[in-house]
Amino acid sequence: MAVYSMTGYATAQTGGPSAANATEPTREAKPGLGIEIRSVNSRFLDLTFKLPDDLRASEPAIRELLTSTLKRGKVEVRAWVEGRADAGPRAPSAQELQKLVSLQDNIRAWLTTAAPLSVAEVLQLTSRQQGNTGELHETLLGLAQTGLDGLLAAREREGKRLAEMLLDRLKQLRQLAKDAQPLIPQLVAQQRQRFIDRWNEALGASASAAPGAAATGTLGNAITSDMAKDRALTEATAFAIRIDVAEELTRLDSHLTEIERLIKKGADVGKRLDFLIQELHREANTLGSKSSNLELTRISVDMKVLIEQMREQVQNIE
Repeated sequence: MAVYSMTGYATAQTGGPSAANATEPTREAKPGLGIEIRSVNSRFLDLTFKLPDDLRASEPAIRELLTSTLKRGKVEVRAWVEGRADAGPRAPSAQELQKLVSLQDNIRAWLTTAAPLSVAEVLQLTSRQQGNTGELHETLLGLAQTGLDGLLAAREREGKRLAEMLLDRLKQLRQLAKDAQPLIPQLVAQQRQRFIDRWNEALGASASAAPGAAATGTLGNAITSDMAKDRALTEATAFAIRIDVAEELTRLDSHLTEIERLIKKGADVGKRLDFLIQELHREANTLGSKSSNLELTRISVDMKVLIEQMREQVQNIE
């Protein structure tokens, strides 16, 4: 299943082919309907409608259509009714005029002071009647489905690009983790040698207390020797804990594996990816704080740069 971005654009209209990949809606000169759907990233699904009065009754059906497919994103839906630029008002039919005259006569029979309908009012009423037909509603729903298909295609293309970028960053992070692995034994060996040197220094202090020396001198040398040994052990233990980044590298590798699995799985994985990116950043920070080697510090910084790039793009995944 594909990874979908939350960013996309599509438009569709009657009287011409769909322009799902256009940057602006292309409007035909002949009368018809048009719909435009835009979406950007958002934590939840947020729908906004901009419909003329003639089409507002279709909003619940379009909303249901979108919510049944889209999971996240700030989505704006705009629709319009258009006609020829040089065309005048639509001429009402005889049946429409007869109906209006009949209604007017019935109303004025009860309300004798009511003003008669003007020509402008007649044209407005007949145009509104035309816009509220069931045929108009069905046509708009068909356009909404076409626009939604175009939007999904655009979001899928963008999602594919994001997935490729994330997989490339995962590859680079794995290489950095691989570069860090040989540094750990080197640091441990350096600490071991440092501990041996400190321990020998403590033993040398102990040996300086020769047999037959004054009791007070022997006691003082023994105390000095014990303190040196304790200090050496304490420093060795603290430093060993500080340089032990094997656990962080193991968890980092586990997070990388899970991110790769989610990307290949696809569907609505954006929130889980966002959480795992935060975990990656935490491990990279810990790696840097424990670093006692310039090379390991550089690796930690490079990791955080890559993870930040991933975080910015994951914000756009549904």
